[in-house]
Amino acid sequence: MLSCKKAQTPNPKHPCYPCNCRRRLPRNMTPTLDAASNGNQFQDLSGIEIKAGDNPYDALIEACHGHPVEIQSLYSAHRTARNTQQRDKFLSSEFRELIIDPFLLRLENPEIEPGFRDPRNCLVFWARPPEHILILADRLQTLLMRAAPSRYFVSQLSVGVHGHGSHTHSTDLWLMPLHRMHMTTLEVTHSRTAEHIASLVSALRPVIPLVTSLPYTRRARLVRPMLSYDLSAIALSFVPAAGEKVLSPPPVPPLPANIVHPGTGDGSTTENDGYTYHHLRRDVFELAQSTGVGIESRYVVPSAHITIGRYLGHKDHETPEQRAHWIKAIEDANSWLEKEVWDVADGEFTGEWIVGQEKGLDAHCGTLWYGGGRTIMMGEGF
Repeated sequence: MLSCKKAQTPNPKHPCYPCNCRRRLPRNMTPTLDAASNGNQFQDLSGIEIKAGDNPYDALIEACHGHPVEIQSLYSAHRTARNTQQRDKFLSSEFRELIIDPFLLRLENPEIEPGFRDPRNCLVFWARPPEHILILADRLQTLLMRAAPSRYFVSQLSVGVHGHGSHTHSTDLWLMPLHRMHMTTLEVTHSRTAEHIASLVSALRPVIPLVTSLPYTRRARLVRPMLSYDLSAIALSFVPAAGEKVLSPPPVPPLPANIVHPGTGDGSTTENDGYTYHHLRRDVFELAQSTGVGIESRYVVPSAHITIGRYLGHKDHETPEQRAHWIKAIEDANSWLEKEVWDVADGEFTGEWIVGQEKGLDAHCGTLWYGGGRTIMMGEGF
């Protein structure tokens, strides 16, 4: 057995090689940051200054005068700048290695540390993507697999449950199972003990029904999907809508008379888009904080994204040519999205997401870093 625990020298045949994940993790390890992001932290590139003690989402809304066009512009600027930053890192002559998540690596390769369990318990409110977004994510995962040719590794976390497609994962690329996909609307806390999370759930219970059903009455749209990436992961990101034509399937009838749904009535989206996804995040934060629970989010950057893949090895990204090929595949996928999915009515794929469609917000806790854990309550969908 090629065990990292016993290896005295690097073994090129081991799935960890050549990264620095060979060391055994201490059993009491409870990191304060996602190991996959360590050294590649989610920097806010919007230029917005957040004051300590304030609702952090208010700062961007105020800077944009609450206007959806300006809010969309900042979300777009953030993800574009980040992709440019990460592209430079991938193609730099000083590139060293990808950032491999040692927790996920051990969960997917049990021989590294038999019996290993993820100790990091978290508490979040997730938005769950509707079926048409999952179909789009499935296509993008297929495109990414074609760019990572060593495709013989089958994920331990997704065997037989990968939704629309049945993907075999590459040795380098772990794909998020479709049924586990999520977008974090609010991270209450992370990397805690199960007992600590249970105490927070008890404190939050009075507002959980209200928080999880917020999107039912306050319908925020996300549009213009794009692949965003860094040295540890790949995500499908969106920006808040700002007057674009409604493309999503209609809500299940009947539509309550007191609910304004995008595109209904006179067909205008201007008024509805005034309440953006960033406003929704602000309101979720406000309600959660009203219970006295401290909010310990790792980041509050202007990003609306679903993680769809993480790196597990270096084989497909060792040479400059391989890395250039990988970046080109991502950029080609983004060009396809812009031409064939953005603002395209009646196309094969729909790139708009009205948050709360099919499912309300998901109050979720446990070891959920890779889509696991348990649902405390799912809000009403439409």
